[in-house]
Amino acid sequence: MLPLLLLASWLSAADVIYRNGKVLTMDRTGRVVEAVAVENGRIARTGTNAEIGVDAARVIDLKGRTLLPGFYAAHDHFPSSALTALYQVDLNSPPMGGIRNLAELTEALRRKAQTTPSGEWIIGRGYDDTLLAERRHPTRADLDHVSTQHPVYIVHTSGHLGVANSKALAIAGITRDTPQPKGGRIRIDPKTGEPNGVIEESLGLVSKHLPQVTLEQTMQAMRHDDKAYAAKGVTTTVIAGASRQRMLEFKTAIARGFVRIRINALLSAAAAPPTVEEAKGFQTPNGQLKVTGVKLFQDGSIQGFTGYLAAPYHQQPEGKQDYNGYPLRTRAELINQVKRLHEGGHRIAIHGNGDAAIDDILAAYQEAQRDIPRPDARHRIEHCQTPREDQLDRMRQLGVTPSFFEAHVYYWGDRHRDIFLGPTRAARISPLASALRKGIRFTLHNDTPVTPVDPLLLVWAAVNRGTTSGTVLGPDQRISTLEALRAVTSDAAWQNFQEDERGSIEPGHVADFVILDRNPLAIAPAGIRDIQIVETILGGKSIYRRDGSK
Repeated sequence: MLPLLLLASWLSAADVIYRNGKVLTMDRTGRVVEAVAVENGRIARTGTNAEIGVDAARVIDLKGRTLLPGFYAAHDHFPSSALTALYQVDLNSPPMGGIRNLAELTEALRRKAQTTPSGEWIIGRGYDDTLLAERRHPTRADLDHVSTQHPVYIVHTSGHLGVANSKALAIAGITRDTPQPKGGRIRIDPKTGEPNGVIEESLGLVSKHLPQVTLEQTMQAMRHDDKAYAAKGVTTTVIAGASRQRMLEFKTAIARGFVRIRINALLSAAAAPPTVEEAKGFQTPNGQLKVTGVKLFQDGSIQGFTGYLAAPYHQQPEGKQDYNGYPLRTRAELINQVKRLHEGGHRIAIHGNGDAAIDDILAAYQEAQRDIPRPDARHRIEHCQTPREDQLDRMRQLGVTPSFFEAHVYYWGDRHRDIFLGPTRAARISPLASALRKGIRFTLHNDTPVTPVDPLLLVWAAVNRGTTSGTVLGPDQRISTLEALRAVTSDAAWQNFQEDERGSIEPGHVADFVILDRNPLAIAPAGIRDIQIVETILGGKSIYRRDGSK
């Protein structure tokens, strides 16, 4: 047998070799190797230092650090966080922002109004009524105190509610006589009978009147978030509900070099769903921009009381009794829409937070598969916060794959327990361990801009189930670090039908990597959130280095 170093010398020279590391391949066996060779942006070989050798244009000494496949942002709204940061008022409360009460909220908006010409819109995002000292939503009256000369409109942290001042309501034509929208609510002041400014779900009533973000503003937002995502180790983002216009903007940004990370898009199917052929036309020839399905909604947000639950909310919203939220359409309507999309060849992803909404979604998938059987469709449920055990069984039977909004455990876990769901149901938010026991493959997500993009925080939350107060929510739903890492790498690639090219470090796959300063498998679970991203590599090229070098 030839010596390993001599054998390595017979192999073609690599462009880059990474060696002397802990390379977590994330393949199905969980193999750990020391070195990886990259040629033409793809993985050529993996193995020991001796097996890979040093014949390359560049040899990178990992110095014992850990190399993983690049992370997926598995359900995302890139570049919405940059659009908020650059052009709107940040109204988030701790730990995401600094707004603690209505006075601070209105003052932040007032500062923006002072530098904005009269008559132009003031827009804010991220307020959370349950974290404000007053424990209520702002109203039109509160926002009228900001300005009566500017239309003012702010969006809830969930993205499912908005509040408009009187001028904004007038521009939108919303009065006491406006009919209630289907699948949404215009909240009414019980004393006056007038809209109080809060709108549930049907945010388009106001948002369609907002000034359009210019193409150049969008390009700057994409450049901003491309860098921000790379700094968190993200090499692929999955856009949950992209419009036709946004797809064209992605292509423009990629052509200009403003977006380097890979984009998978679930196209919005709410209005006029695209054909499969039209969807293919949005893609780039090099595969950087791909269409991986279409997106629908069936309910809203649990923390906005618009998620559709089978049993009433733990604490009832003011003026409600036995209230459990509502669906955005009837089950029959959802079934008909899903059948059309399924028959048309689409992979479908449906937003479902409450278990009643999940019942509707599973019924639709079941009928579609019964009438038009399609093996391995990998239809998705987005967020999937409150599935029961029987629903997980049905997901397994139907081949449905959930993407769990695991960030909720950390950011909203305490309030799910105390306000929205009560202790028993809250302990089962994102039931990862139950899903694994049933053999269900899933992903974890931040739903950015609802929470900041941070795959390692998702892994920490899945392994520890810690909340912002430091308590553990549902300890029996904790999973191992390796299982959590799979949910943002190899299982994420599988969920997107990309397991043959991404998500694990195997020959032939794209060379998308993230280098960490520590091995997540070798430290105490509590320390996972403190691991630092050292470098992010896409197609064999560095797109982020912590030290700023290139």
